[in-house]
Amino acid sequence: MSFAEKRLSVLDPIRIGERFVKRYHVTPFPGPIEAEIEEAAQAFLPGLLPQADGTPPASFAVLHRGGDGAAYLNVYSWYWDNALYYGCAAAAQPALGCPDDDPTHFVKLEAPLVGCVWELPPILHERDAWVRHMLVPERPDLDAYLADSLPEGTTGDRPQTITAG
Repeated sequence: MSFAEKRLSVLDPIRIGERFVKRYHVTPFPGPIEAEIEEAAQAFLPGLLPQADGTPPASFAVLHRGGDGAAYLNVYSWYWDNALYYGCAAAAQPALGCPDDDPTHFVKLEAPLVGCVWELPPILHERDAWVRHMLVPERPDLDAYLADSLPEGTTGDRPQTITAG
Protein backbone atom coordinates (compact mmCIF):
# COMPACT_ATOMS: atom_id res chain seq x y z
CA MET A 1 0.00 0.00 0.00
CA SER A 2 1.41 3.39 -0.92
CA PHE A 3 0.96 6.33 1.38
CA ALA A 4 1.19 10.05 0.72
CA GLU A 5 0.54 13.01 2.98
CA LYS A 6 -2.33 15.29 1.99
CA ARG A 7 -2.80 19.04 1.84
CA LEU A 8 -3.97 20.75 5.04
CA SER A 9 -5.71 24.13 4.71
CA VAL A 10 -6.82 26.46 7.47
CA LEU A 11 -9.99 28.53 7.18
CA ASP A 12 -11.21 31.33 9.41
CA PRO A 13 -13.22 30.28 12.46
CA ILE A 14 -17.00 30.54 12.24
CA ARG A 15 -19.61 31.11 14.92
CA ILE A 16 -22.52 28.72 15.30
CA GLY A 17 -24.89 29.97 17.96
CA GLU A 18 -22.68 30.76 20.94
CA ARG A 19 -19.90 28.36 19.85
CA PHE A 20 -16.80 29.23 17.83
CA VAL A 21 -15.50 26.60 15.40
CA LYS A 22 -11.95 26.60 14.02
CA ARG A 23 -11.80 24.92 10.61
CA TYR A 24 -9.31 22.69 8.81
CA HIS A 25 -9.63 21.10 5.37
CA VAL A 26 -7.75 18.02 4.19
CA THR A 27 -7.54 17.24 0.46
CA PRO A 28 -5.57 14.85 -1.75
CA PHE A 29 -5.38 17.59 -4.40
CA PRO A 30 -4.01 21.16 -4.43
CA GLY A 31 -7.35 22.96 -4.86
CA PRO A 32 -9.95 23.72 -2.19
CA ILE A 33 -12.81 21.45 -1.22
CA GLU A 34 -15.76 22.04 -3.53
CA ALA A 35 -18.06 24.84 -2.32
CA GLU A 36 -21.14 22.59 -2.28
CA ILE A 37 -19.39 20.08 -0.01
CA GLU A 38 -18.17 22.85 2.32
CA GLU A 39 -21.71 24.30 2.47
CA ALA A 40 -23.27 20.88 3.17
CA ALA A 41 -20.72 20.19 5.91
CA GLN A 42 -21.30 23.59 7.52
CA ALA A 43 -25.07 23.00 7.46
CA PHE A 44 -24.62 19.56 9.07
CA LEU A 45 -22.04 20.68 11.65
CA PRO A 46 -24.43 22.09 14.32
CA GLY A 47 -25.84 18.59 14.87
CA LEU A 48 -22.37 17.38 15.88
CA LEU A 49 -21.86 19.97 18.62
CA PRO A 50 -22.50 19.35 22.34
CA GLN A 51 -24.82 21.27 24.60
CA ALA A 52 -23.11 24.03 26.56
CA ASP A 53 -21.58 22.83 29.83
CA GLY A 54 -19.85 25.99 31.10
CA THR A 55 -16.59 25.33 29.22
CA PRO A 56 -15.63 28.21 26.93
CA PRO A 57 -17.56 27.49 23.70
CA ALA A 58 -14.83 26.40 21.30
CA SER A 59 -14.58 23.58 18.78
CA PHE A 60 -12.48 22.62 15.79
CA ALA A 61 -13.61 20.80 12.69
CA VAL A 62 -11.71 18.78 10.11
CA LEU A 63 -13.42 18.40 6.73
CA HIS A 64 -11.65 15.75 4.64
CA ARG A 65 -12.28 15.18 0.95
CA GLY A 66 -11.16 11.63 0.35
CA GLY A 67 -9.48 10.46 -2.81
CA ASP A 68 -12.29 7.91 -3.13
CA GLY A 69 -14.94 10.61 -3.67
CA ALA A 70 -16.20 10.54 -0.08
CA ALA A 71 -16.23 13.41 2.42
CA TYR A 72 -15.69 13.17 6.17
CA LEU A 73 -16.51 15.71 8.87
CA ASN A 74 -14.89 15.38 12.30
CA VAL A 75 -15.87 17.90 14.97
CA TYR A 76 -14.04 18.14 18.28
CA SER A 77 -15.47 20.39 20.99
CA TRP A 78 -13.88 21.39 24.26
CA TYR A 79 -16.02 19.99 27.05
CA TRP A 80 -15.71 19.58 30.80
CA ASP A 81 -12.90 22.19 30.67
CA ASN A 82 -10.16 19.87 29.40
CA ALA A 83 -11.74 17.02 27.40
CA LEU A 84 -12.86 16.67 23.80
CA TYR A 85 -16.44 15.86 22.82
CA TYR A 86 -16.53 14.23 19.39
CA GLY A 87 -19.03 14.14 16.55
CA CYS A 88 -18.46 12.59 13.15
CA ALA A 89 -20.27 12.44 9.81
CA ALA A 90 -19.50 11.01 6.40
CA ALA A 91 -20.88 11.29 2.89
CA ALA A 92 -20.54 8.98 -0.12
CA GLN A 93 -18.82 6.22 1.87
CA PRO A 94 -20.86 2.99 1.75
CA ALA A 95 -18.47 1.21 4.14
CA LEU A 96 -19.65 3.65 6.84
CA GLY A 97 -23.36 3.32 6.07
CA CYS A 98 -23.81 6.25 3.70
CA PRO A 99 -26.92 5.62 1.58
CA ASP A 100 -25.58 7.02 -1.71
CA ASP A 101 -22.52 8.37 -3.51
CA ASP A 102 -23.41 12.05 -3.00
CA PRO A 103 -20.49 13.80 -1.20
CA THR A 104 -22.89 16.48 0.08
CA HIS A 105 -25.27 13.99 1.77
CA PHE A 106 -23.72 13.72 5.24
CA VAL A 107 -24.92 11.17 7.77
CA LYS A 108 -23.95 11.06 11.43
CA LEU A 109 -21.72 8.12 12.31
CA GLU A 110 -22.18 6.14 15.49
CA ALA A 111 -19.02 4.05 15.01
CA PRO A 112 -16.35 4.78 17.64
CA LEU A 113 -13.91 6.34 15.15
CA VAL A 114 -11.90 9.47 15.97
CA GLY A 115 -10.31 10.23 12.60
CA CYS A 116 -7.90 8.78 10.09
CA VAL A 117 -4.16 9.45 9.81
CA TRP A 118 -4.76 12.55 7.65
CA GLU A 119 -7.40 13.99 10.01
CA LEU A 120 -5.45 13.62 13.27
CA PRO A 121 -2.66 16.27 12.98
CA PRO A 122 -4.84 19.19 14.16
CA ILE A 123 -5.66 17.37 17.42
CA LEU A 124 -2.15 17.70 18.90
CA HIS A 125 -1.91 21.35 17.90
CA GLU A 126 -5.36 22.14 19.29
CA ARG A 127 -4.54 20.38 22.55
CA ASP A 128 -1.39 22.46 22.95
CA ALA A 129 -3.18 25.68 21.98
CA TRP A 130 -5.97 24.97 24.51
CA VAL A 131 -3.43 24.42 27.27
CA ARG A 132 -1.39 27.47 26.25
CA HIS A 133 -4.30 29.93 26.01
CA MET A 134 -7.05 28.50 28.20
CA LEU A 135 -5.60 26.37 31.00
CA VAL A 136 -2.19 27.87 31.87
CA PRO A 137 -2.99 31.60 32.05
CA GLU A 138 -4.61 33.03 35.13
CA ARG A 139 -7.24 34.50 32.79
CA PRO A 140 -8.18 32.25 29.84
CA ASP A 141 -7.92 33.99 26.46
CA LEU A 142 -10.47 32.55 24.02
CA ASP A 143 -9.56 35.08 21.31
CA ALA A 144 -5.90 33.97 21.45
CA TYR A 145 -6.97 30.32 21.25
CA LEU A 146 -9.17 31.02 18.20
CA ALA A 147 -6.28 32.80 16.47
CA ASP A 148 -3.84 29.92 17.11
CA SER A 149 -4.21 27.36 14.30
CA LEU A 150 -1.96 24.70 12.86
CA PRO A 151 -0.10 26.22 9.89
CA GLU A 152 -1.16 25.24 6.39
CA GLY A 153 0.96 22.68 4.64
CA THR A 154 0.76 18.93 4.59
CA THR A 155 -0.76 16.58 7.11
CA GLY A 156 2.63 15.18 8.07
CA ASP A 157 6.31 15.94 8.31
CA ARG A 158 5.78 18.51 11.05
CA PRO A 159 8.50 19.25 13.58
CA GLN A 160 8.00 17.75 17.01
CA THR A 161 8.92 19.63 20.15
CA ILE A 162 10.09 17.51 23.05
CA THR A 163 11.10 19.02 26.35
CA ALA A 164 12.73 17.27 29.22
CA GLY A 165 10.69 17.36 32.32
